[in-house]
Amino acid sequence: MNPPFEQRGLVSVRFLSVLGLVLFFIVAVAYVFYGLQPASTELQRGEPAAGTAGTGGVTQFKIAKGDGFREIGARLSQESLIKSIAVFKFYALLSGRAQRFQPGIYGLSPAMSVPQMVGVLTAGGKNDVLVTVPEGSTVKDIDALLTGAGVRAGGLLAALPPSSFSLEYPFLANVRSLEGFLFPDSYYISLDASAEDVARQMLDNFMRKAWPSFSGVNEWYERLTLASFLEREVETFADRQVVAGILLKRLRLGMPLQVDATLSYAKCGGLLRGCETIRVERADVSVDSPYNTYQRLGWTPTPIANPGAVAIRAALSPAVSPYLYYLSARGSGTTYFSRTLEEHNAKRARYL
Repeated sequence: MNPPFEQRGLVSVRFLSVLGLVLFFIVAVAYVFYGLQPASTELQRGEPAAGTAGTGGVTQFKIAKGDGFREIGARLSQESLIKSIAVFKFYALLSGRAQRFQPGIYGLSPAMSVPQMVGVLTAGGKNDVLVTVPEGSTVKDIDALLTGAGVRAGGLLAALPPSSFSLEYPFLANVRSLEGFLFPDSYYISLDASAEDVARQMLDNFMRKAWPSFSGVNEWYERLTLASFLEREVETFADRQVVAGILLKRLRLGMPLQVDATLSYAKCGGLLRGCETIRVERADVSVDSPYNTYQRLGWTPTPIANPGAVAIRAALSPAVSPYLYYLSARGSGTTYFSRTLEEHNAKRARYL
């Protein structure tokens, strides 16, 4: 009786071992299948996921020379582009592509499966990156944007002398800075681009989209400077036209222009985005700077930002009004106009 009993026990152990192995295999296959699927199913329905950038949740993903597939997998997981690092590594090794990832810039989405993503990353990416320059950015702001995007030229634009471009762009012949001429737009820029290359790309855009409006205009540089004031001070086109008329009227009357944005430019050293002291306080009117339009008459030495097409159009088509003062309400950005200083001070107390 004993041998059959022992034999039955041995069969049971073997059965349970095989069953355990089968269950483990099923779970492992299920996990691999799960890990191969897109990290986000919502994006497949066209809904953007949190933490992604660009239209449809597309993220710009950079592979630098020397990055290994383990490091790439870790970064894909950190950016929520894949579900499992282990499955990503397993698939990359199993498919024979673990050593074939190519340096470059790739547009990836959580809606992509791991096989799709590996296929994209091993096909070879672009060596340029999309950089969007918002209206009202300064040259130093653009430098910071380029640095953040990994462009080699980042941090070098502000040091470029305009005179070195004057043969190609005659309007730069007698100006002191590229401020105002780096037209706000979206640019595909090579990661290896020099500062001169980036500047030319933006100056070409200025020549196409802005210079035709200034060509033939008397004191066009002053109007470009005015456009930079409007870009930083006022939101709507109609209000910008009124403010343009007010500032030109003050100039004719020999009044200080008293533009708060010029003080912000002086206080922040030309780097406005992210500047903690950008807000103008009463004590700031005593700041010693050629950009202090409360103390110094006339225009600032250069524009204080790179204005877009709307602000430029407003500067070139100022509106006639009975007003001499204006302010933008804190929070709402609504512009209020006044005829007299007393009326202006009352609105300051109410809206600022």
